[in-house]
Amino acid sequence: MRILFFNIIIALSLFACEKDIKEGSEHAFLGGEIINPNGDFVTLSKSEKVIDTIKLDNRNRFLYKISPIESGFYTFKHGSEIQMVLLEPNDSIILRLNTLDFDESLVYSGTGSNKNNYFINEFLQNEIIEKEIFKLCQLDPVVFEVKINEIKEKKNKALSDFINKNKTSTLFKEIAEANINYNYYSSKEIYPIINYGYNNKTVIKDLPKDFYSYRKDVDYNKEGYLEYLSYNSFLRSNFNNLSLEKHLDHTTENHFSSTSSCYNLDKLNLIDSLVSNQTIKNDLLFYFTMSFLTKNKDVENNETIKKSFLSKSTDQKNNEIISNLTVALNNLKPGEKFPNINLVNSQNSDLNFNSLIKRPTAVYFWSNKFYDHFKDSHNKVNELKIKYPEIDFIAVNVDEQNIKVFEKTLKSNRFSVINEFQFKNPKESMHRLAIYPMTKVIIIDKDHIIVNSNANMFSSNFEEQLLGLISR
Repeated sequence: MRILFFNIIIALSLFACEKDIKEGSEHAFLGGEIINPNGDFVTLSKSEKVIDTIKLDNRNRFLYKISPIESGFYTFKHGSEIQMVLLEPNDSIILRLNTLDFDESLVYSGTGSNKNNYFINEFLQNEIIEKEIFKLCQLDPVVFEVKINEIKEKKNKALSDFINKNKTSTLFKEIAEANINYNYYSSKEIYPIINYGYNNKTVIKDLPKDFYSYRKDVDYNKEGYLEYLSYNSFLRSNFNNLSLEKHLDHTTENHFSSTSSCYNLDKLNLIDSLVSNQTIKNDLLFYFTMSFLTKNKDVENNETIKKSFLSKSTDQKNNEIISNLTVALNNLKPGEKFPNINLVNSQNSDLNFNSLIKRPTAVYFWSNKFYDHFKDSHNKVNELKIKYPEIDFIAVNVDEQNIKVFEKTLKSNRFSVINEFQFKNPKESMHRLAIYPMTKVIIIDKDHIIVNSNANMFSSNFEEQLLGLISR
């Protein structure tokens, strides 16, 4: 029955495409089936702009016509999972996936499916290769280069074979080649830091002279490439590396930290000087500034980084986010009193956060949008509760208030509703507590004084921080 459904839906979409071609218009179809859905819709977007929210039918299937079609990658999202599909005029693509094994189960059929099956296979292979690259980074630079050249050659051979067997567009070939090249470049950019670490000034000097010869051909202003994961990864690794080179030229410090304000100022200045495309520039400035602010322990340096960011960024929304985050982080620095935040419990009763703090407390956050983190954090806390009975662990769901969904999520995963709450005003509260990333934990003593507003329960020193909290 399922095979019959797919044959019928493909035939219908193909017929519709043929009709559209005759009428001189360009469309594409995207449809499919989601097994074990996490909701009743999928969201389709392009270049971070939502095109539509598509409702699943009673069999968890959907079919959507994109008209007119703009060739390129489109993002479809279901629950907290995201993937991309390359759509071109006259494509009729049907996807099938199981949310229990999202990426690994994803397959495409219909017109335009071959290129997308190629990309999903590349994506899965790159996840495996990425782990291999980290191991190869322990090798001598010359041997390392030989090994990654072999990987690149195999990929180019596989792409050539694919193109010879399938009818492909110029766009497909451009994207596929760019993915191979930028993944290769990224491997080289991460090599010195992984091999030597941040604390060794010979990090760059020991590399062969032509190790970064490809840099002369890099275009920092390919706005159309922003949809490519490999291009974004390369840009970030490249600017980390270029900034390190620049920083090591003038620093007198023997030990170097990735959260050094001087190093991060070098990074923002390099982005400003090398990137002329404002969209790419704004994206990189925002990414690195957010990364610094959410990892930095010395909040006195936040203002310096913020000023540098604001002098270069032209994205008003990003500017507002960074400005508000800086204020929030300053109010959450160690020694400050934990702010008054309104919550609701599983009975939908209102209460004040500070009324819950009677002992040393660790506050962590979760969302249905980050389902794996929800499960991992709760399982971790269940272990920590046994080891540290002197500490209260309070969980806060940051989603828009819906007690039924909140309670169902906890109970379906066999987690207690005790010490589980939702924000009364999620958006305002998330700003005040600077909840980014979702993994952050706020550690508070029995007197409501903040000890650490940016802890991580999965970090190696988290339990050491809990022991320090108990001994205060």
